[in-house]
Amino acid sequence: MADRHSIHIDRPIVQADLDFLDGRADLIGHDDATLGNAPAAVIGIGDHWDAERFAQFPNLRVISRAGIGYDNVDVDAATAAGVIVCNGPDSPTVSTAEHTLALMFAVTKELPAKIKRAADGLSGPGAATSLELDGATLGLVGLGRIAKRVAVAAQAFGMQVMACDPFLDTSPISGVTLAALDEVISSAQVLSLHAPSTAETRHMMNATSFAAMRQGSYLINCARGPLVDHDALLVTLDAGHLAGAALDVTDPEPLPVGHPLLGRDDVVVTPHIASSTAIGRRRLYEHAFENALAVLDGRPASIVNPS
Repeated sequence: MADRHSIHIDRPIVQADLDFLDGRADLIGHDDATLGNAPAAVIGIGDHWDAERFAQFPNLRVISRAGIGYDNVDVDAATAAGVIVCNGPDSPTVSTAEHTLALMFAVTKELPAKIKRAADGLSGPGAATSLELDGATLGLVGLGRIAKRVAVAAQAFGMQVMACDPFLDTSPISGVTLAALDEVISSAQVLSLHAPSTAETRHMMNATSFAAMRQGSYLINCARGPLVDHDALLVTLDAGHLAGAALDVTDPEPLPVGHPLLGRDDVVVTPHIASSTAIGRRRLYEHAFENALAVLDGRPASIVNPS
């Protein structure tokens, strides 16, 4: 029988999301003062882990992200400290793909303006300017697990789907055309970002990128906030070149109250909740804890440290 381990958690988690543990671990938390001698930590996206912080916890053996992205963890520093870093590549796939589609519908059907119109007691659409998705071109920047699911659903709506991914030579999905990034950006009527946050991808959507997009097109971002230069996005929206944007992630996060992206008729912002369905949340934690326990027990896990 595997040993019972102590695992630090950086936030309160409702018991229903932890039933799968079935007493296999002692949970402690939720701040650094309680991390103490715990050999494992399950973390979200908020806290940043660098060399200085790893040095404070010499007994830490594994840090496991509840989610796919781990840009808040310095993996090189973790490796140097002898700490294994895990993520859950499949954890947010279904929920985040569904949220991407929800945002696509919300912004292309101009729901913020239409909801305000109903609240003002008005009937009818006003100007009929929303996009019909059947026959429209969806561009995907990245074609990983989430984007693949978005692509299949978009095809069911009649959309033409093209994608760019530096790790793919051929498309894994029938009917999805692979193309260079600049071609995807310039061709898409709806552009959805599915790339990681790295030094290379920071502000990949900038003034130049927005100028290359089609007149009246839309931007969707359920990936990472730093992919988008929000100042350039605002300028592009104000100029009328883009018809709208829908963002589940921002930079900074959250946006401060009164930020000019908030409250616009042509922008939908949700507070980084794409993976937060009831089932999706439990899946995030289950994968994170299972990874931590696997490392502590010497079993295979989803490890991101270099080999």
